[in-house]
Amino acid sequence: MRIDKFLKLSRLVKRRAAAKEMTEVGAVRLNGRAAKPSSVVQSGDSIEVAYPRRVLSASVLTTDEREIKRGAPCAAVTAERRLAPDENPWGMEPTVK
Repeated sequence: MRIDKFLKLSRLVKRRAAAKEMTEVGAVRLNGRAAKPSSVVQSGDSIEVAYPRRVLSASVLTTDEREIKRGAPCAAVTAERRLAPDENPWGMEPTVK
């Protein structure tokens, strides 16, 4: 399953378009590497998502879309780290809209 779709189905990100944009700017890592929106997620992978004020780490439990839509847990949060207002995780470029 694509990572942008997984982030939406797992409810780590509210919209798939937002998940795609986050991966494009480098705010999502899959197994420690920067992910592209089309990166494939498999069970057992680790995901890190950088939100404006925190970084969330999760492990992938399942990528079966039918199970996820039936309510099966698909990701387990393993860590959450707060960011300082001036901290820039992973050296991401600031974006202004």
